[in-house]
Amino acid sequence: MIKIGMMIGDRYEILEKIGTGGMSDVYKAKCHKLNRMVAVKVLKQEFSENANFVSKFRTEAQAAAGLMHPNIVNVYDVGDENGIYYIVMELVEGITLKKYIEKKARLSVKEAITIAIQICLGIEAAHNNHIIHRDIKPQNVIISKEGKVKVTDFGIAKAATSNTITSNVMGSVHYTSPEQARGGFSDEKSDVYSLGITLFEMLTGRVPFNGDTTVAIAIKQIQEEMPSPREYVSEIPLSVEQIVLKCTQKSPDKRYQNMGELIDDLRHSFTNPDDDFVKIASDDELGATRAMTDEEMELLKRASKPVSTEITGNLPKANPEEDDDDEFDPRMNRIMTILAIVVGIIICVVGVLLIGKAIGIFKLGKENPSSISSVTVDVSIEQVIMPEVVDMEYVKAAEILKKKGLRPKAKYEESDSVAEGIVISSSVHEGLRVEQGTEVTLTVSAGSVTVEVPEVVGKTLSAANKDIMDRNLKVDIQEEYSDNVLEGHVISQSPEAGRAPEGSTVTIVVSLGSKTEVFDMPSVLGMLMDDAILTLTEQGLEVGECLQVYNNVYGEGYVCYQSVSYGSDVTKGTKVDIQVSKGPEPEVEEKYTFKADILAPTPAEDPEFKSGTEVKITIAKKDGAVLFETTTTSFPVPVNMTSISGSDGGILKMSYTIKKQPTDPETGLPNMTVPPESEDREILREIEFVKEEDD
Repeated sequence: MIKIGMMIGDRYEILEKIGTGGMSDVYKAKCHKLNRMVAVKVLKQEFSENANFVSKFRTEAQAAAGLMHPNIVNVYDVGDENGIYYIVMELVEGITLKKYIEKKARLSVKEAITIAIQICLGIEAAHNNHIIHRDIKPQNVIISKEGKVKVTDFGIAKAATSNTITSNVMGSVHYTSPEQARGGFSDEKSDVYSLGITLFEMLTGRVPFNGDTTVAIAIKQIQEEMPSPREYVSEIPLSVEQIVLKCTQKSPDKRYQNMGELIDDLRHSFTNPDDDFVKIASDDELGATRAMTDEEMELLKRASKPVSTEITGNLPKANPEEDDDDEFDPRMNRIMTILAIVVGIIICVVGVLLIGKAIGIFKLGKENPSSISSVTVDVSIEQVIMPEVVDMEYVKAAEILKKKGLRPKAKYEESDSVAEGIVISSSVHEGLRVEQGTEVTLTVSAGSVTVEVPEVVGKTLSAANKDIMDRNLKVDIQEEYSDNVLEGHVISQSPEAGRAPEGSTVTIVVSLGSKTEVFDMPSVLGMLMDDAILTLTEQGLEVGECLQVYNNVYGEGYVCYQSVSYGSDVTKGTKVDIQVSKGPEPEVEEKYTFKADILAPTPAEDPEFKSGTEVKITIAKKDGAVLFETTTTSFPVPVNMTSISGSDGGILKMSYTIKKQPTDPETGLPNMTVPPESEDREILREIEFVKEEDD
């Protein structure tokens, strides 16, 4: 029983429950070892008691843990403790695509395609690692707060069997493929079908098939014709409609055969939505003889293996009377098609050999033309004949194999009869034709006195080096890139753990980490935001912050900044922040301040001004607008004005009246017999305002 605050695996502290599903509950937790927040998915009790389910759950979860992709919710750890089976995953803050669709009713065509491409990229990475999701649906796609699309729940669906069908999987059957609904063989094209249903829902806001029970919906998936999304949203472009219909063909052979094909069409549709370029194979085209691809050969091998019932188990058939004649069995149809192709290829090869013999290109047999015991033809340069290396010194034998393009590997064995360092036997017999790059294990005599060779695969270089040196063995270190082994850890060793002569050399191959492909950073400046995000996503880059800012160069809605410069060296997964223009920055009036002590008129300005005279002080902008006005008889007059707009200076005016006693014209002295005369005076001073600093 999971409780808040408990510790799992001695490192994961359960903080809160953040979700629940049909088979598991999800908790937010803190990893105390790496000091980061994670999501912990815990298998529900009723499933943890089923040993078969737990075994498959572990296997698939461990496989999913090897997936690392920006469009996948990465799995960090898998474990069990006291009957609690859990998976530790990347914690993605956001909402599911299902809730996102419900929130917006339906998505725009461009947004739906952008999300679909990111889902495809994640699923493609899984398919390249031979992992089939089998439960693609909007509930298993998360839209992060940064707008990143991530697929989750890899491996869980594959572990499900018929005994897990309850009302809790009602959501899954809306997206399950016809072959899954029958309980038949399912492969990558089953994920294509489910993605097509998901795209249908993004575009229309609804699922194509509905019903009261899971069985009713499953029967519709098998029998009913797929409706066009344009029946519900008429403005959906032709190419998008055709992509949905091709994804959801009843026959897997008519669908996209891999995610790469689907991604190509989605990208084409994004830029040219009205083009008629999506081709859906007809029944006649599917029946035509064609060359078998490597993918189909692999499919044939896998088809011969037992397949477990997936979604519905004992799903009742809709029409038992017509089932034997009319019901379509995709797996049998595929197997029969492939067998027909194989027969066709054999007939063609025999025909070519017979014609070649007739004109002298091929020689059949040795000297007897009637004998067909062997066929001698030109072989590919990628194949070599295994040389004789038994009874040679291992060092010399290894050099010969390397020159042939083969990879020698030593396996030591104690021997009293064969001298130390001599090859006793080889895993590939002399004279056999093998492909270049084939690993050849040579059993080498270790003599009669040996030491133990430790197992160092998976250990760090320093730990491996110490373990080997402690046993009086030498170390030869080689390096190569690996997508599966952490940098600095041992990928392989030769010889393997066992016995070897004291002082002999153990070759270890150490991981350099994933080989990072470096490419030029594209420019997204001047693109619309959706186009820029699509461009970055297509290149395998991660979109970081997406901010809206004012910009006087780029119009509203167009990208005006990218954090990584155009042409810079970048690798897949590099985070790129972008800024989108809100249009030109609105004009902001500059603000000014005037702070001063106003002094009385000076003798230079008015020699007749007398202290105590009443003065009217007015401060105005250059356009005449009055900012300040007061009357005073004492100076100085303090003034402090702020947030003055529209002018960087003004006029200070002082107005007052002086009284003058008239003078006697004859004497030139004041004539005190008459009243004084009044005279208005005005003094003007230019003043400057100080610009206020921005906060």
